[in-house]
Amino acid sequence: MKILNYLKLNQHPIQLRLEQNRTETFTEVYHAHQGMELLYVHKGIGKAIIDQQLFHIDEGTLVIIKPYQLHHIQFSTSPSQPYIRSLFVFEPAILEEFLSPFPSLYELLQSMCYNKKMNPVLKDEKLLEIENFIKLFERIAAEKSPAELLEQQALFMIAVLSIIKPIWNEAINVIKNSSIQPSTVELIMRWIDENYMDPFELNALAKSVHLSPVHVSSLFRKHVGSSITDYLTARRIREASWLLKTSSLSVKEIGESVGLTNFSYFCQLFKKNVGVSPHQFRKLFS
Repeated sequence: MKILNYLKLNQHPIQLRLEQNRTETFTEVYHAHQGMELLYVHKGIGKAIIDQQLFHIDEGTLVIIKPYQLHHIQFSTSPSQPYIRSLFVFEPAILEEFLSPFPSLYELLQSMCYNKKMNPVLKDEKLLEIENFIKLFERIAAEKSPAELLEQQALFMIAVLSIIKPIWNEAINVIKNSSIQPSTVELIMRWIDENYMDPFELNALAKSVHLSPVHVSSLFRKHVGSSITDYLTARRIREASWLLKTSSLSVKEIGESVGLTNFSYFCQLFKKNVGVSPHQFRKLFS
């Protein structure tokens, strides 16, 4: 689990990583981070775990990840199965300033940030237009001053949002009329999300999904690629990070609120997963 001050957004509020080949360097990890992330897949076959749901992702897929939203991206890579992606990471508040002349796109960004019912994974052939804008941006953004580059990056994101808008609106209508039931693995993740603040009991989790503890553990590892304990830890650390950034609770109170009542263990676990102590993490946003 990693909580990241992603790409130093405090200094550079819009970051674009375009058409990067991650075939040899890709690693899987539960993580959450500052800023909003749009992940566009040029090539690759994998899956995403976001908000207690599993999603298939492949070429032409756009994954939308909210600030500090816990997620896990998985790809099987090889020379014959490359993984190439583009990342658009930004602070929503900064982009909102550029969107003031475009009320419908401003509303779209708000929906992307706060609509909890929407599917975070979009797949539509119209998304291929993003690749044309990437090529255009790579030509016009070279050798710009920081202020000019930010402006060009914002214009690029406005163009991307204009592509997403009709696809997003159509997806909203699908969600309104959908009656798809969650899978057992998704029910397990939902149970963890609702109970992470309490001492973990595998038997109680297994009972909630009507399976044996052994079956629950093996099913989760098979489909998610990690243990239930790893996922629970990631969920607790993600919540603790959010509270450290946004609340006035003491570090000890935050540990207790996420189910880690042993203060020393909480600090140790946080530093192991985040890379800094809870107190150091809080200072990053003070």
